[in-house]
Amino acid sequence: MVFDAPPATSTAHAWMPSSPCGPGCLDSIDEIGSARVVARLAGVAGLLLSFPVANAVAPRGRRASLQCGYAHLLLGCLGMRLRIVDNRGAVDERGVVDEGDAAFVPAGFGTGVGGALVVTGHIGWTDIVALASVQPLGFVARADMVDWPLIGKLARLMRVIPIERESLRQLPGVVAAVGARLAAGDRIGVFPEGTTWCGRAYGTMRPALFQAAVDTGTPVQPVRLRYLDRHGVPCTVPGFVGVDTFASSARRVLRSRGMVAEVVLEPVQQPGDDRRELARRCEAAIRGTASSHRGAAEATEWIEAGHTRVQDPSVAADAPEVRRPRRRPVLRGRRTAAAQ
Repeated sequence: MVFDAPPATSTAHAWMPSSPCGPGCLDSIDEIGSARVVARLAGVAGLLLSFPVANAVAPRGRRASLQCGYAHLLLGCLGMRLRIVDNRGAVDERGVVDEGDAAFVPAGFGTGVGGALVVTGHIGWTDIVALASVQPLGFVARADMVDWPLIGKLARLMRVIPIERESLRQLPGVVAAVGARLAAGDRIGVFPEGTTWCGRAYGTMRPALFQAAVDTGTPVQPVRLRYLDRHGVPCTVPGFVGVDTFASSARRVLRSRGMVAEVVLEPVQQPGDDRRELARRCEAAIRGTASSHRGAAEATEWIEAGHTRVQDPSVAADAPEVRRPRRRPVLRGRRTAAAQ
């Protein structure tokens, strides 16, 4: 089956990224009828089945545009529109390009010359579709994805670099593989948080994978990715968190109405020679005004979760005043059922 993905069963190490996000983070959203869900699912299945054949027969010089087109169609079959906000320079007077615009031309990642390391926060499996709709790129993804039915074949075609999050010993090899691809001029997408978050809370960007950009002198493209409902309000429906399975997540996305995947391209960062400093710069670029949540919202308390900070959902956003305790409570991040 297309959406029948096995759960991860490996034992985690003490430094494995974890997220306390769970079912309570997920929003309800306007849903479409069953007939439209079936039509969307048929469209997704058709694209997944036809892509390997189309990619094989297409001339090598046209495969990039073919892959981007397929990803864009797949995003549409999932019920999402694509919006690109380019903060690197004016795309139009608003700095916004929407696929509904008459002159819709997706912007590309990086500087347009050579490779680029594309970094963003991780919300769910739809992140890969949204980013690939902007420009084809490879990804660092969970190693068992290559074993998934149908999707595994696509992962191999996209030359996914597998990572075992549970194994620290394999991390240097992954960094070396990313570096080799960057040196060859590829664009590689990575999710430095190391696991998925709901889209409102977020984790720290780990510096390890940034070493590949430092080693090869490759520019880094920070991307702020979020999902909006049909009213333009950020929503967590695509979040792949907690006890979610791939099937339940896909079902929720396919039933959604009017969602927008917004990809914000922040100014490209030069790698420098310090991966930790580079990770901090990229995290600041990606969080943008969201970084002010750490101290600006008087009605917001924060929970410490290992190396991460998350908003406490028990504190109402419209509370008149909440005094911060001297010591924040500690909540150990609960590992997701699948290594996302």
